[in-house]
Amino acid sequence: MSTENEGSAVPPAPGSHPAPPAPHPNPAVPPAPDYEPTAGRPTAPDAPIGPSDAAGPQGAPGASGPGADAGQSSTWWSADGGQQPGGPGEGQGGQGGPGGPWGTAPVPPSGPSERKPRGLVAAMLAAVLVAGAIGGGIGFWAADRESNGSDTTTVSAYGNPKTESRAPGSVSSIANKTLPSVVTIEAQGNNGESGTGTGFVYDKQGHILTNNHVVASAADNGKLTATFSNGKRYTAEVVGRAQGYDVAVVKLKNAAGAKLDPLPLGNSDRVAVGDATVAIGAPFGLSGTVTTGIVSAKKRPVASSDGGGGNASYMSALQTDASINPGNSGGPLLNADGGVIGINSAIQSAGNGSGLGESQQSGSIGLGFAIPINQAKNVAEQLIKTGQPTYPVIEATVSTKDSANGATIASNGSGGSPAVVPGGPADKAGLKSGDVITKLDDMAIDSGPTLISEIWTHQPGDKVTLTYKRGGKVSKADVTLGKRKGDS
Repeated sequence: MSTENEGSAVPPAPGSHPAPPAPHPNPAVPPAPDYEPTAGRPTAPDAPIGPSDAAGPQGAPGASGPGADAGQSSTWWSADGGQQPGGPGEGQGGQGGPGGPWGTAPVPPSGPSERKPRGLVAAMLAAVLVAGAIGGGIGFWAADRESNGSDTTTVSAYGNPKTESRAPGSVSSIANKTLPSVVTIEAQGNNGESGTGTGFVYDKQGHILTNNHVVASAADNGKLTATFSNGKRYTAEVVGRAQGYDVAVVKLKNAAGAKLDPLPLGNSDRVAVGDATVAIGAPFGLSGTVTTGIVSAKKRPVASSDGGGGNASYMSALQTDASINPGNSGGPLLNADGGVIGINSAIQSAGNGSGLGESQQSGSIGLGFAIPINQAKNVAEQLIKTGQPTYPVIEATVSTKDSANGATIASNGSGGSPAVVPGGPADKAGLKSGDVITKLDDMAIDSGPTLISEIWTHQPGDKVTLTYKRGGKVSKADVTLGKRKGDS
């Protein structure tokens, strides 16, 4: 597994000019004008990290940490985005008058009328199509209608997009409410290392929640900026980092005028496999990107690294198939009610097991992993209060190599020290080097990283039961978790 490496922002490709309309088969249609109207021509953005205007209104301990339960309803899953059923012209009343097709102009009163030249009608249609293509997306249609034996022609626009409704709970509704509170983070280190990631507003005081690996390069006197969806950019500073949990908190500077709407936090303990998910971030620098999926699995043990040579992070993750790419790191994973249930942090890549921190950046293959928000919230509160994280520990060194048999207590600890710390929780429970831990409470343990991930979902002082093998014999031991402060 590998965390997303937040590579340099990739500006969107320049917009292409629309192709001219195909020649009309009717010879009566005059040729389209040989000039190109300029109104509505899309312009390239000034910066690669996001639009200038808002789209709408301006491993960690404690798996049971507090958080508003946003529920898990999936009303949008079967919705069509809240658009009115049927196409233009259906429904009662509307623009065309009582009983008329919605979006059509009223039919002129019947009476003597002159037959309109069809060549003129066709010319009008051709001109409208050219203007519509260049102007950027207003579709028109023309139809001949007979009234008392005479021909009339009506040219009408489809429904005004501004009047389209968006059902509460639809993806568009969630995006509209969430995007103003999601920021694109740019980190610049003193050594020239830089990266782009995502974060979201955590509280009214200007704290932004993100991944440690997003801001690590700028942690030591580097430069951090956070850009909102409305284009407003603020400098920021690191409040605290938890490398083991891959969680960080930064705070905006001089943000008195910033519109800070903290995102509502869901309850990651109540998430069910199959629940709908929405991921928001800046993949490859494309700020404000929204993707959807489901919760594919829970409690997925993930040991991740950004490829920069730092120590690994461990998480008991939520797995999702929502598209997550480099740049999504630190962004919110939402449920169907718009509540944050996780922080997008890692993906599984397809190419030679290469991490996204290495020379080539891989894209999404539908295997994304998020830190459960209950765990992240607990860590965030520690960082805001003290600037340092606290880790629950058993004070025993285990092998981190992949294994299907369990977590094996190593022969020696760091620097030749004992693998089981004398007087520590594991020692008091009778554990020894060579013991193979196969369960923590009812959770199967297949490797060292899995054990660490599960321990870190608890808090210091919690009591857990470890099942282990020694010399072919299975035994159990009750362990009271100890505490380690800070990263080491």
